[in-house]
Amino acid sequence: MRTSSLPITLARVYGLLLVVCFVLVGAVMRVWAVEGRPNILFVFTDDHSPLAISAYGSKINQTPNMDRLAKEGMLFRHCFVTNSICGPSRAVIQTGKYSHVNGFIQNGNRFNGAQQTFPKLLRKAGYQTAIIGKWHLKSDPTGYDYWNILIGQGPYYNPPMIENGRHVKYEGYTTDIITDLALSWLREGRDKSKPFMLMYQHKAPHRRWEPGPKYLHKYDNVTIPEPPTLFDDYSGRGSAAKMQKMMIAKNLTRRDLKLDPPKGLTSEQLETWNKAYGPKNEAFEKAHLTGRALVRWKYQRYIKDYLRCVASVDDNLGRVLDYLDESGLAKNTIVIYSADQGWYLGEHGWFDKRWMYEESLRMPLIVRWPGVVKPGSEDAHIVSNLDFAETFLEMAGAPIPSDMQGRSLVPILKGESPQDWRNSFYYHYYEYPGAHSVRRHYGVRTQRYKLIYFYNLHEWELYDLQRDPHELTSVYDDTGYAGVQRRLKAELQRLREQYRVPEDTRPVPD
Repeated sequence: MRTSSLPITLARVYGLLLVVCFVLVGAVMRVWAVEGRPNILFVFTDDHSPLAISAYGSKINQTPNMDRLAKEGMLFRHCFVTNSICGPSRAVIQTGKYSHVNGFIQNGNRFNGAQQTFPKLLRKAGYQTAIIGKWHLKSDPTGYDYWNILIGQGPYYNPPMIENGRHVKYEGYTTDIITDLALSWLREGRDKSKPFMLMYQHKAPHRRWEPGPKYLHKYDNVTIPEPPTLFDDYSGRGSAAKMQKMMIAKNLTRRDLKLDPPKGLTSEQLETWNKAYGPKNEAFEKAHLTGRALVRWKYQRYIKDYLRCVASVDDNLGRVLDYLDESGLAKNTIVIYSADQGWYLGEHGWFDKRWMYEESLRMPLIVRWPGVVKPGSEDAHIVSNLDFAETFLEMAGAPIPSDMQGRSLVPILKGESPQDWRNSFYYHYYEYPGAHSVRRHYGVRTQRYKLIYFYNLHEWELYDLQRDPHELTSVYDDTGYAGVQRRLKAELQRLREQYRVPEDTRPVPD
């Protein structure tokens, strides 16, 4: 009996060992699924110029939490938007395709959510996906396990939102609320057995720049430095620059400036006003300012509120970064900071975006990827929002569809310099007629030159960015640039063929 029981006992032991092995392997696989593949946190703001980020050398504000990302990650110097306006930029990011391919060429379009998007592909690869904050594509988000979005542009205070199809209303400052919702999802809403991709998207600092309670009086006793081109007269450009309606001098509204001053005070009333309110009263000052002094006053009103909104975004980014540290998620979470396009902070006397000119074309892009990206590094390759979808997919170890038109930034993030990387970039803006009356145009940018064609006006502009970084004078008609002009036109045509860009045949009103 004793000798016969030994094999049975060994068999049981072997069986138990086999079960334990399967359990351990399963546990290891689950850990790899969560910790082996990185989480992706995509922080996205609206209309945030790199020139309002101190890591980019801002001379007008400080952004300590954005700077923290830059110190711990990689800052891209030449990230360009394909179509400088809110909705189209977001559609490009969803699809990895230019506006004419994804079907969303201007604000007011409706995004086709049935098409291929990177969140759908990430879900297929085992990721949990969520978007919280601004969506701005009209149709409901698709490819997301959880979504809680602003309705349209959304207000700065007390935002109504849509949570997975259900209308909800929140009270408070929208920048804080979006962060509260993102943190709540990270803490309690997600499936912790899966890696996640969260799009954490702010409305700020979009027009009309309503600061949060904490920053209502920030910069009150400060004069913000003016850009050197605040009083540009556009004499070195074509007619498009003179036709726009985005001037600080003329096109900021009472709602933008948040002040309706008294009109037509006499000298006696002026003296009475001074005695009652002091000579620094802003309403009084505006009533009596003219010319350049009035423009300067408007600039200060505008830029201070814009920067106050940025300050709240930076604070809230800090809250999220702190949570990642405290929870232990930071070590395996890629954090990307960007905005939907560039923005004018008074350069050339403008606010808004839309143009292919540098201030509008250039997006902020900062990426922190622990263990992969060299802390404090910078990159000068020409990259774009066209590359974001492909980058997210490769980060997740998911295949990149061949019909996407951008390229993954992962090799660059790893410190490589691919020999076949693009050395030129195609841009196309479609929204005219539209807000601010910026004419339709497309063009090509290289590291040194930029060629722009305003195709409804049949006007060309060419800029040498090395000699003229502010793009004050087009050299299109300069015979010294004839060779550059020929090469750029050939490159522009090549890019239009590569990206299969159709002619824009929509009528233009007289």
